[in-house]
Amino acid sequence: MEKREERDLPPLKQSARSPDMVIKKETMGKQEPSERVYLDISNAIFEQRLKPSTKLGEQMLCEIFGVNRPVIRRALMRLSYETLVDIRPNRGAFVASPSPEDARQIFEARRAVEEWITRQCVACAGPSDIEHLHAHVAMEAEARRSGDRLHVIRLSGAFHLELANITKNSRMRRFLEELVAQTSLIISLYGKNDESLCDDDHARIVEAIAQKDSESAVKRICAHLDSCLSSLSFAEENDSTDLRSIFMDQRHYNTLSS
Repeated sequence: MEKREERDLPPLKQSARSPDMVIKKETMGKQEPSERVYLDISNAIFEQRLKPSTKLGEQMLCEIFGVNRPVIRRALMRLSYETLVDIRPNRGAFVASPSPEDARQIFEARRAVEEWITRQCVACAGPSDIEHLHAHVAMEAEARRSGDRLHVIRLSGAFHLELANITKNSRMRRFLEELVAQTSLIISLYGKNDESLCDDDHARIVEAIAQKDSESAVKRICAHLDSCLSSLSFAEENDSTDLRSIFMDQRHYNTLSS
């Protein structure tokens, strides 16, 4: 992936590195053209409509979304910064395709980081923190019942960042944020039958934290991450991808002006 200078990067607060930011299609009409293109492509990736390594040709995207190349390039640059897209020199942009080894290393790093975070949560979480975590778990359950896979993935990642927030260690939170973003991408691309969404794991983790049971909380967080990793399937799919058919239900984009 090409290295980009910091001045080209969007503000972090707008980044998909914040998995608790749930993309709502009904709000897209209020966005700028490049933002709306970015949102629709990222949704297609998280919803598994765009497969790993799919080429995102600029000209084709211009025709689909009814915008010019600078608009598409801004959207692709942001997607690249957020690890959703790889920009390859002289070849163009492709949907990211993390390898099984990438996934193993990312989950291994998360185990190390989240073991420390979980112990700190047990030590310093107060009643309001526990109440907030219970409310978040309830939102996850509602998202699963509604069948909104994208929302579930984003909320699941956000749960772990909520734990990091309790520690009040901003550097550790930032490190975890990077890992969660990559994990969310891997789960969205390779999670099968939603087994990787680990229905009640978060509720059990909160229960252990509330009981001030450090060893149980750490055991549950590690088991949760191991379960997510083992549920992934990296089998290659040979289906061809037709960008027009993927975005055909978004014809209103053709009215965008650049």
